Amino acid sequence: QVQVVESGGGLVQPGGSLRLSCVASGTIFASSTMSWYRQAPGKQRELVAAITGGVSRNYADSVKGRFTISRDYAKKTVYLQMNSLKPEDTAVYYCSYSDFRSETPSWGLGTQVTVSS
Repeated sequence: QVQVVESGGGLVQPGGSLRLSCVASGTIFASSTMSWYRQAPGKQRELVAAITGGVSRNYADSVKGRFTISRDYAKKTVYLQMNSLKPEDTAVYYCSYSDFRSETPSWGLGTQVTVSS
């Protein structure tokens, strides 16, 4: 089973940038989907960005134009570049991996992102 581990979270001022990384272990398929979700205190987990294969990307409306998802197959890694961060981006960010082998995605433990002055 694929396992994923996130890193790169931290404390940043409004307007700042962070890059999150998610490394997958195990057999990875080129057609798989890797996604970033986030969950703020008292709120439901929401999709932030997803990439399927190496080309198809989708973003939550709230992050369009500010966040970019990318993928490095050789490193089995997906990145989330976050620019122009806002306090409302504060959340635990989770990575997930899914492919045709299972309806249940693999989840990481999350990385905390805090945007505050």
